[in-house]
Amino acid sequence: MAQHVLKVPPTKNTLLSLKKQVRFLEEGHDLLERKRELLTRLVYERIGEYRRLRGESEKALEEAYRCLSITHLRMGSRGLHQAALGAEPALQVEILPRRSLGVEYPAVTSSRLPIKPVGLLGTDSSFDNTRDNLAQAAVLLARLGEVEIALHRLMEEQRKAQKRVNALKYNIIPLYQRTIRFIQSSLEEEERNTLFQVKILRERKAI
Repeated sequence: MAQHVLKVPPTKNTLLSLKKQVRFLEEGHDLLERKRELLTRLVYERIGEYRRLRGESEKALEEAYRCLSITHLRMGSRGLHQAALGAEPALQVEILPRRSLGVEYPAVTSSRLPIKPVGLLGTDSSFDNTRDNLAQAAVLLARLGEVEIALHRLMEEQRKAQKRVNALKYNIIPLYQRTIRFIQSSLEEEERNTLFQVKILRERKAI
């Protein structure tokens, strides 16, 4: 079965043009391969950070909800709701865009604010402890959210880079190389035919 080649005229100009294009494609392949390797490295780094933050967040949430359940038992749903309405934020969050290897994701900066007393009658001492633990858990969750989104987008970009690398390596570059070999073969055959015809003409003239 004949191999597929590009539908181009088998001329010397076409051959030179295709060789230039192959060099360009090979350079592009090398750049994409390096990008894929860097993305893979970043993905593995983020996976380690994601697992660590996920574990810390789960522990922080477990402790925060344990404290919340104690506060709920002591103050009741109504008292807890009223106290929460009077409480000021205990966390400051700032979200800015960040870019790494062409991949954009949100950079989340979270910081604790001093917990101010609510000053309502019927507030239990465990309420401030619950607020403190929830704020600490929120700081970890904000960081976890950034890492999770970055990890997802880096993995998606890494998959795209891998597909492009494979397409260039196994499809596009071999197609151009086959076409170059086909044109070279056609030009060599044409040259042999020309030499053969010249030889015949010389022999006829010599007779």
